[in-house]
Amino acid sequence: MAHSTPLGREVAVRTDAPRAPRSRGARGARWVGWLFVLPALVMYGIFVLVPLLMTVHYSTLRWNGVGPQRWNGLDNYLTVLTDPDLTAIILNSFKLVIFFSLIPVVLGLLVASVIRRVATGPLGAIARTVLFLPQVIPLVAAGIVWSWMLSSTGVVNQLLAAIGLGGLTRSWLADFGMALPAVGVIGAWVLLGLCTVLLLTGMSRIDVSLYEAARIDGATAWQEFRSITVPSLRAEIGVCVTVTIIAALAAFDIVYISTGGGPGLATMVPGLEIYRLAFAGRQVGLASALAVVLIVLVLIIVLPIQRLTRDERT
Repeated sequence: MAHSTPLGREVAVRTDAPRAPRSRGARGARWVGWLFVLPALVMYGIFVLVPLLMTVHYSTLRWNGVGPQRWNGLDNYLTVLTDPDLTAIILNSFKLVIFFSLIPVVLGLLVASVIRRVATGPLGAIARTVLFLPQVIPLVAAGIVWSWMLSSTGVVNQLLAAIGLGGLTRSWLADFGMALPAVGVIGAWVLLGLCTVLLLTGMSRIDVSLYEAARIDGATAWQEFRSITVPSLRAEIGVCVTVTIIAALAAFDIVYISTGGGPGLATMVPGLEIYRLAFAGRQVGLASALAVVLIVLVLIIVLPIQRLTRDERT
């Protein structure tokens, strides 16, 4: 490109000069960052990715865990998807989603809203601590205590008898119709505090002026909750739903301690059945296939929820 000088001469000006190469310092900083992340990536690969690939490999075998391995193709997956007992076990885990996910999230929203409005200062801190305690208590201990409470002579039946509802008393965890809901109640109790604390944290970042403007316009508490609180907590609700659904589909501790999967298969869940097949039944291939199917089901359910509840501001 030509450029005229004050003397009338034209001087060629080069406009296609190459960009300055990226400094060595920037490249070095990038590699330093990868070096900091590398130990975590190595541990993740060793303890997560490698076992996952081994599980997928085992799912194609007929193997008792000790003897020779025999190729079984997709027969194990066909058994998982067609065997009535195994499909009923998978269905049990979806039933638990109602108790482990729906109830804690809905109740957590209501409880968090009440705490934000009423329990402020030290009272609010005490309420959050009490609600979060089930997350601190080991699930084994919680399962044992709830087993005592729900037994035929437990606290629950004693309270029912005391208020004149003795006809409803039963051994809750040994009843074919009520065992699964009873386990679900235990799970809801464990996860309620986690959901409440997460949602309370999300409520703390909502602009107070939105509520003030709504009150000036004459909005009721329910209208504020429906139109301001819930839409503003979409990301937090997504986290709660994701965590609780995974807890329901991967349930093991509470079921193992409280019912052992009984009576019959009334409370048997995939996590416990995988353990039973692999270590008691010596059917490592079938157990691995059930584990892979469970992973796929979790991804099919969780990924759309993450997409739908993603915060638009992030």
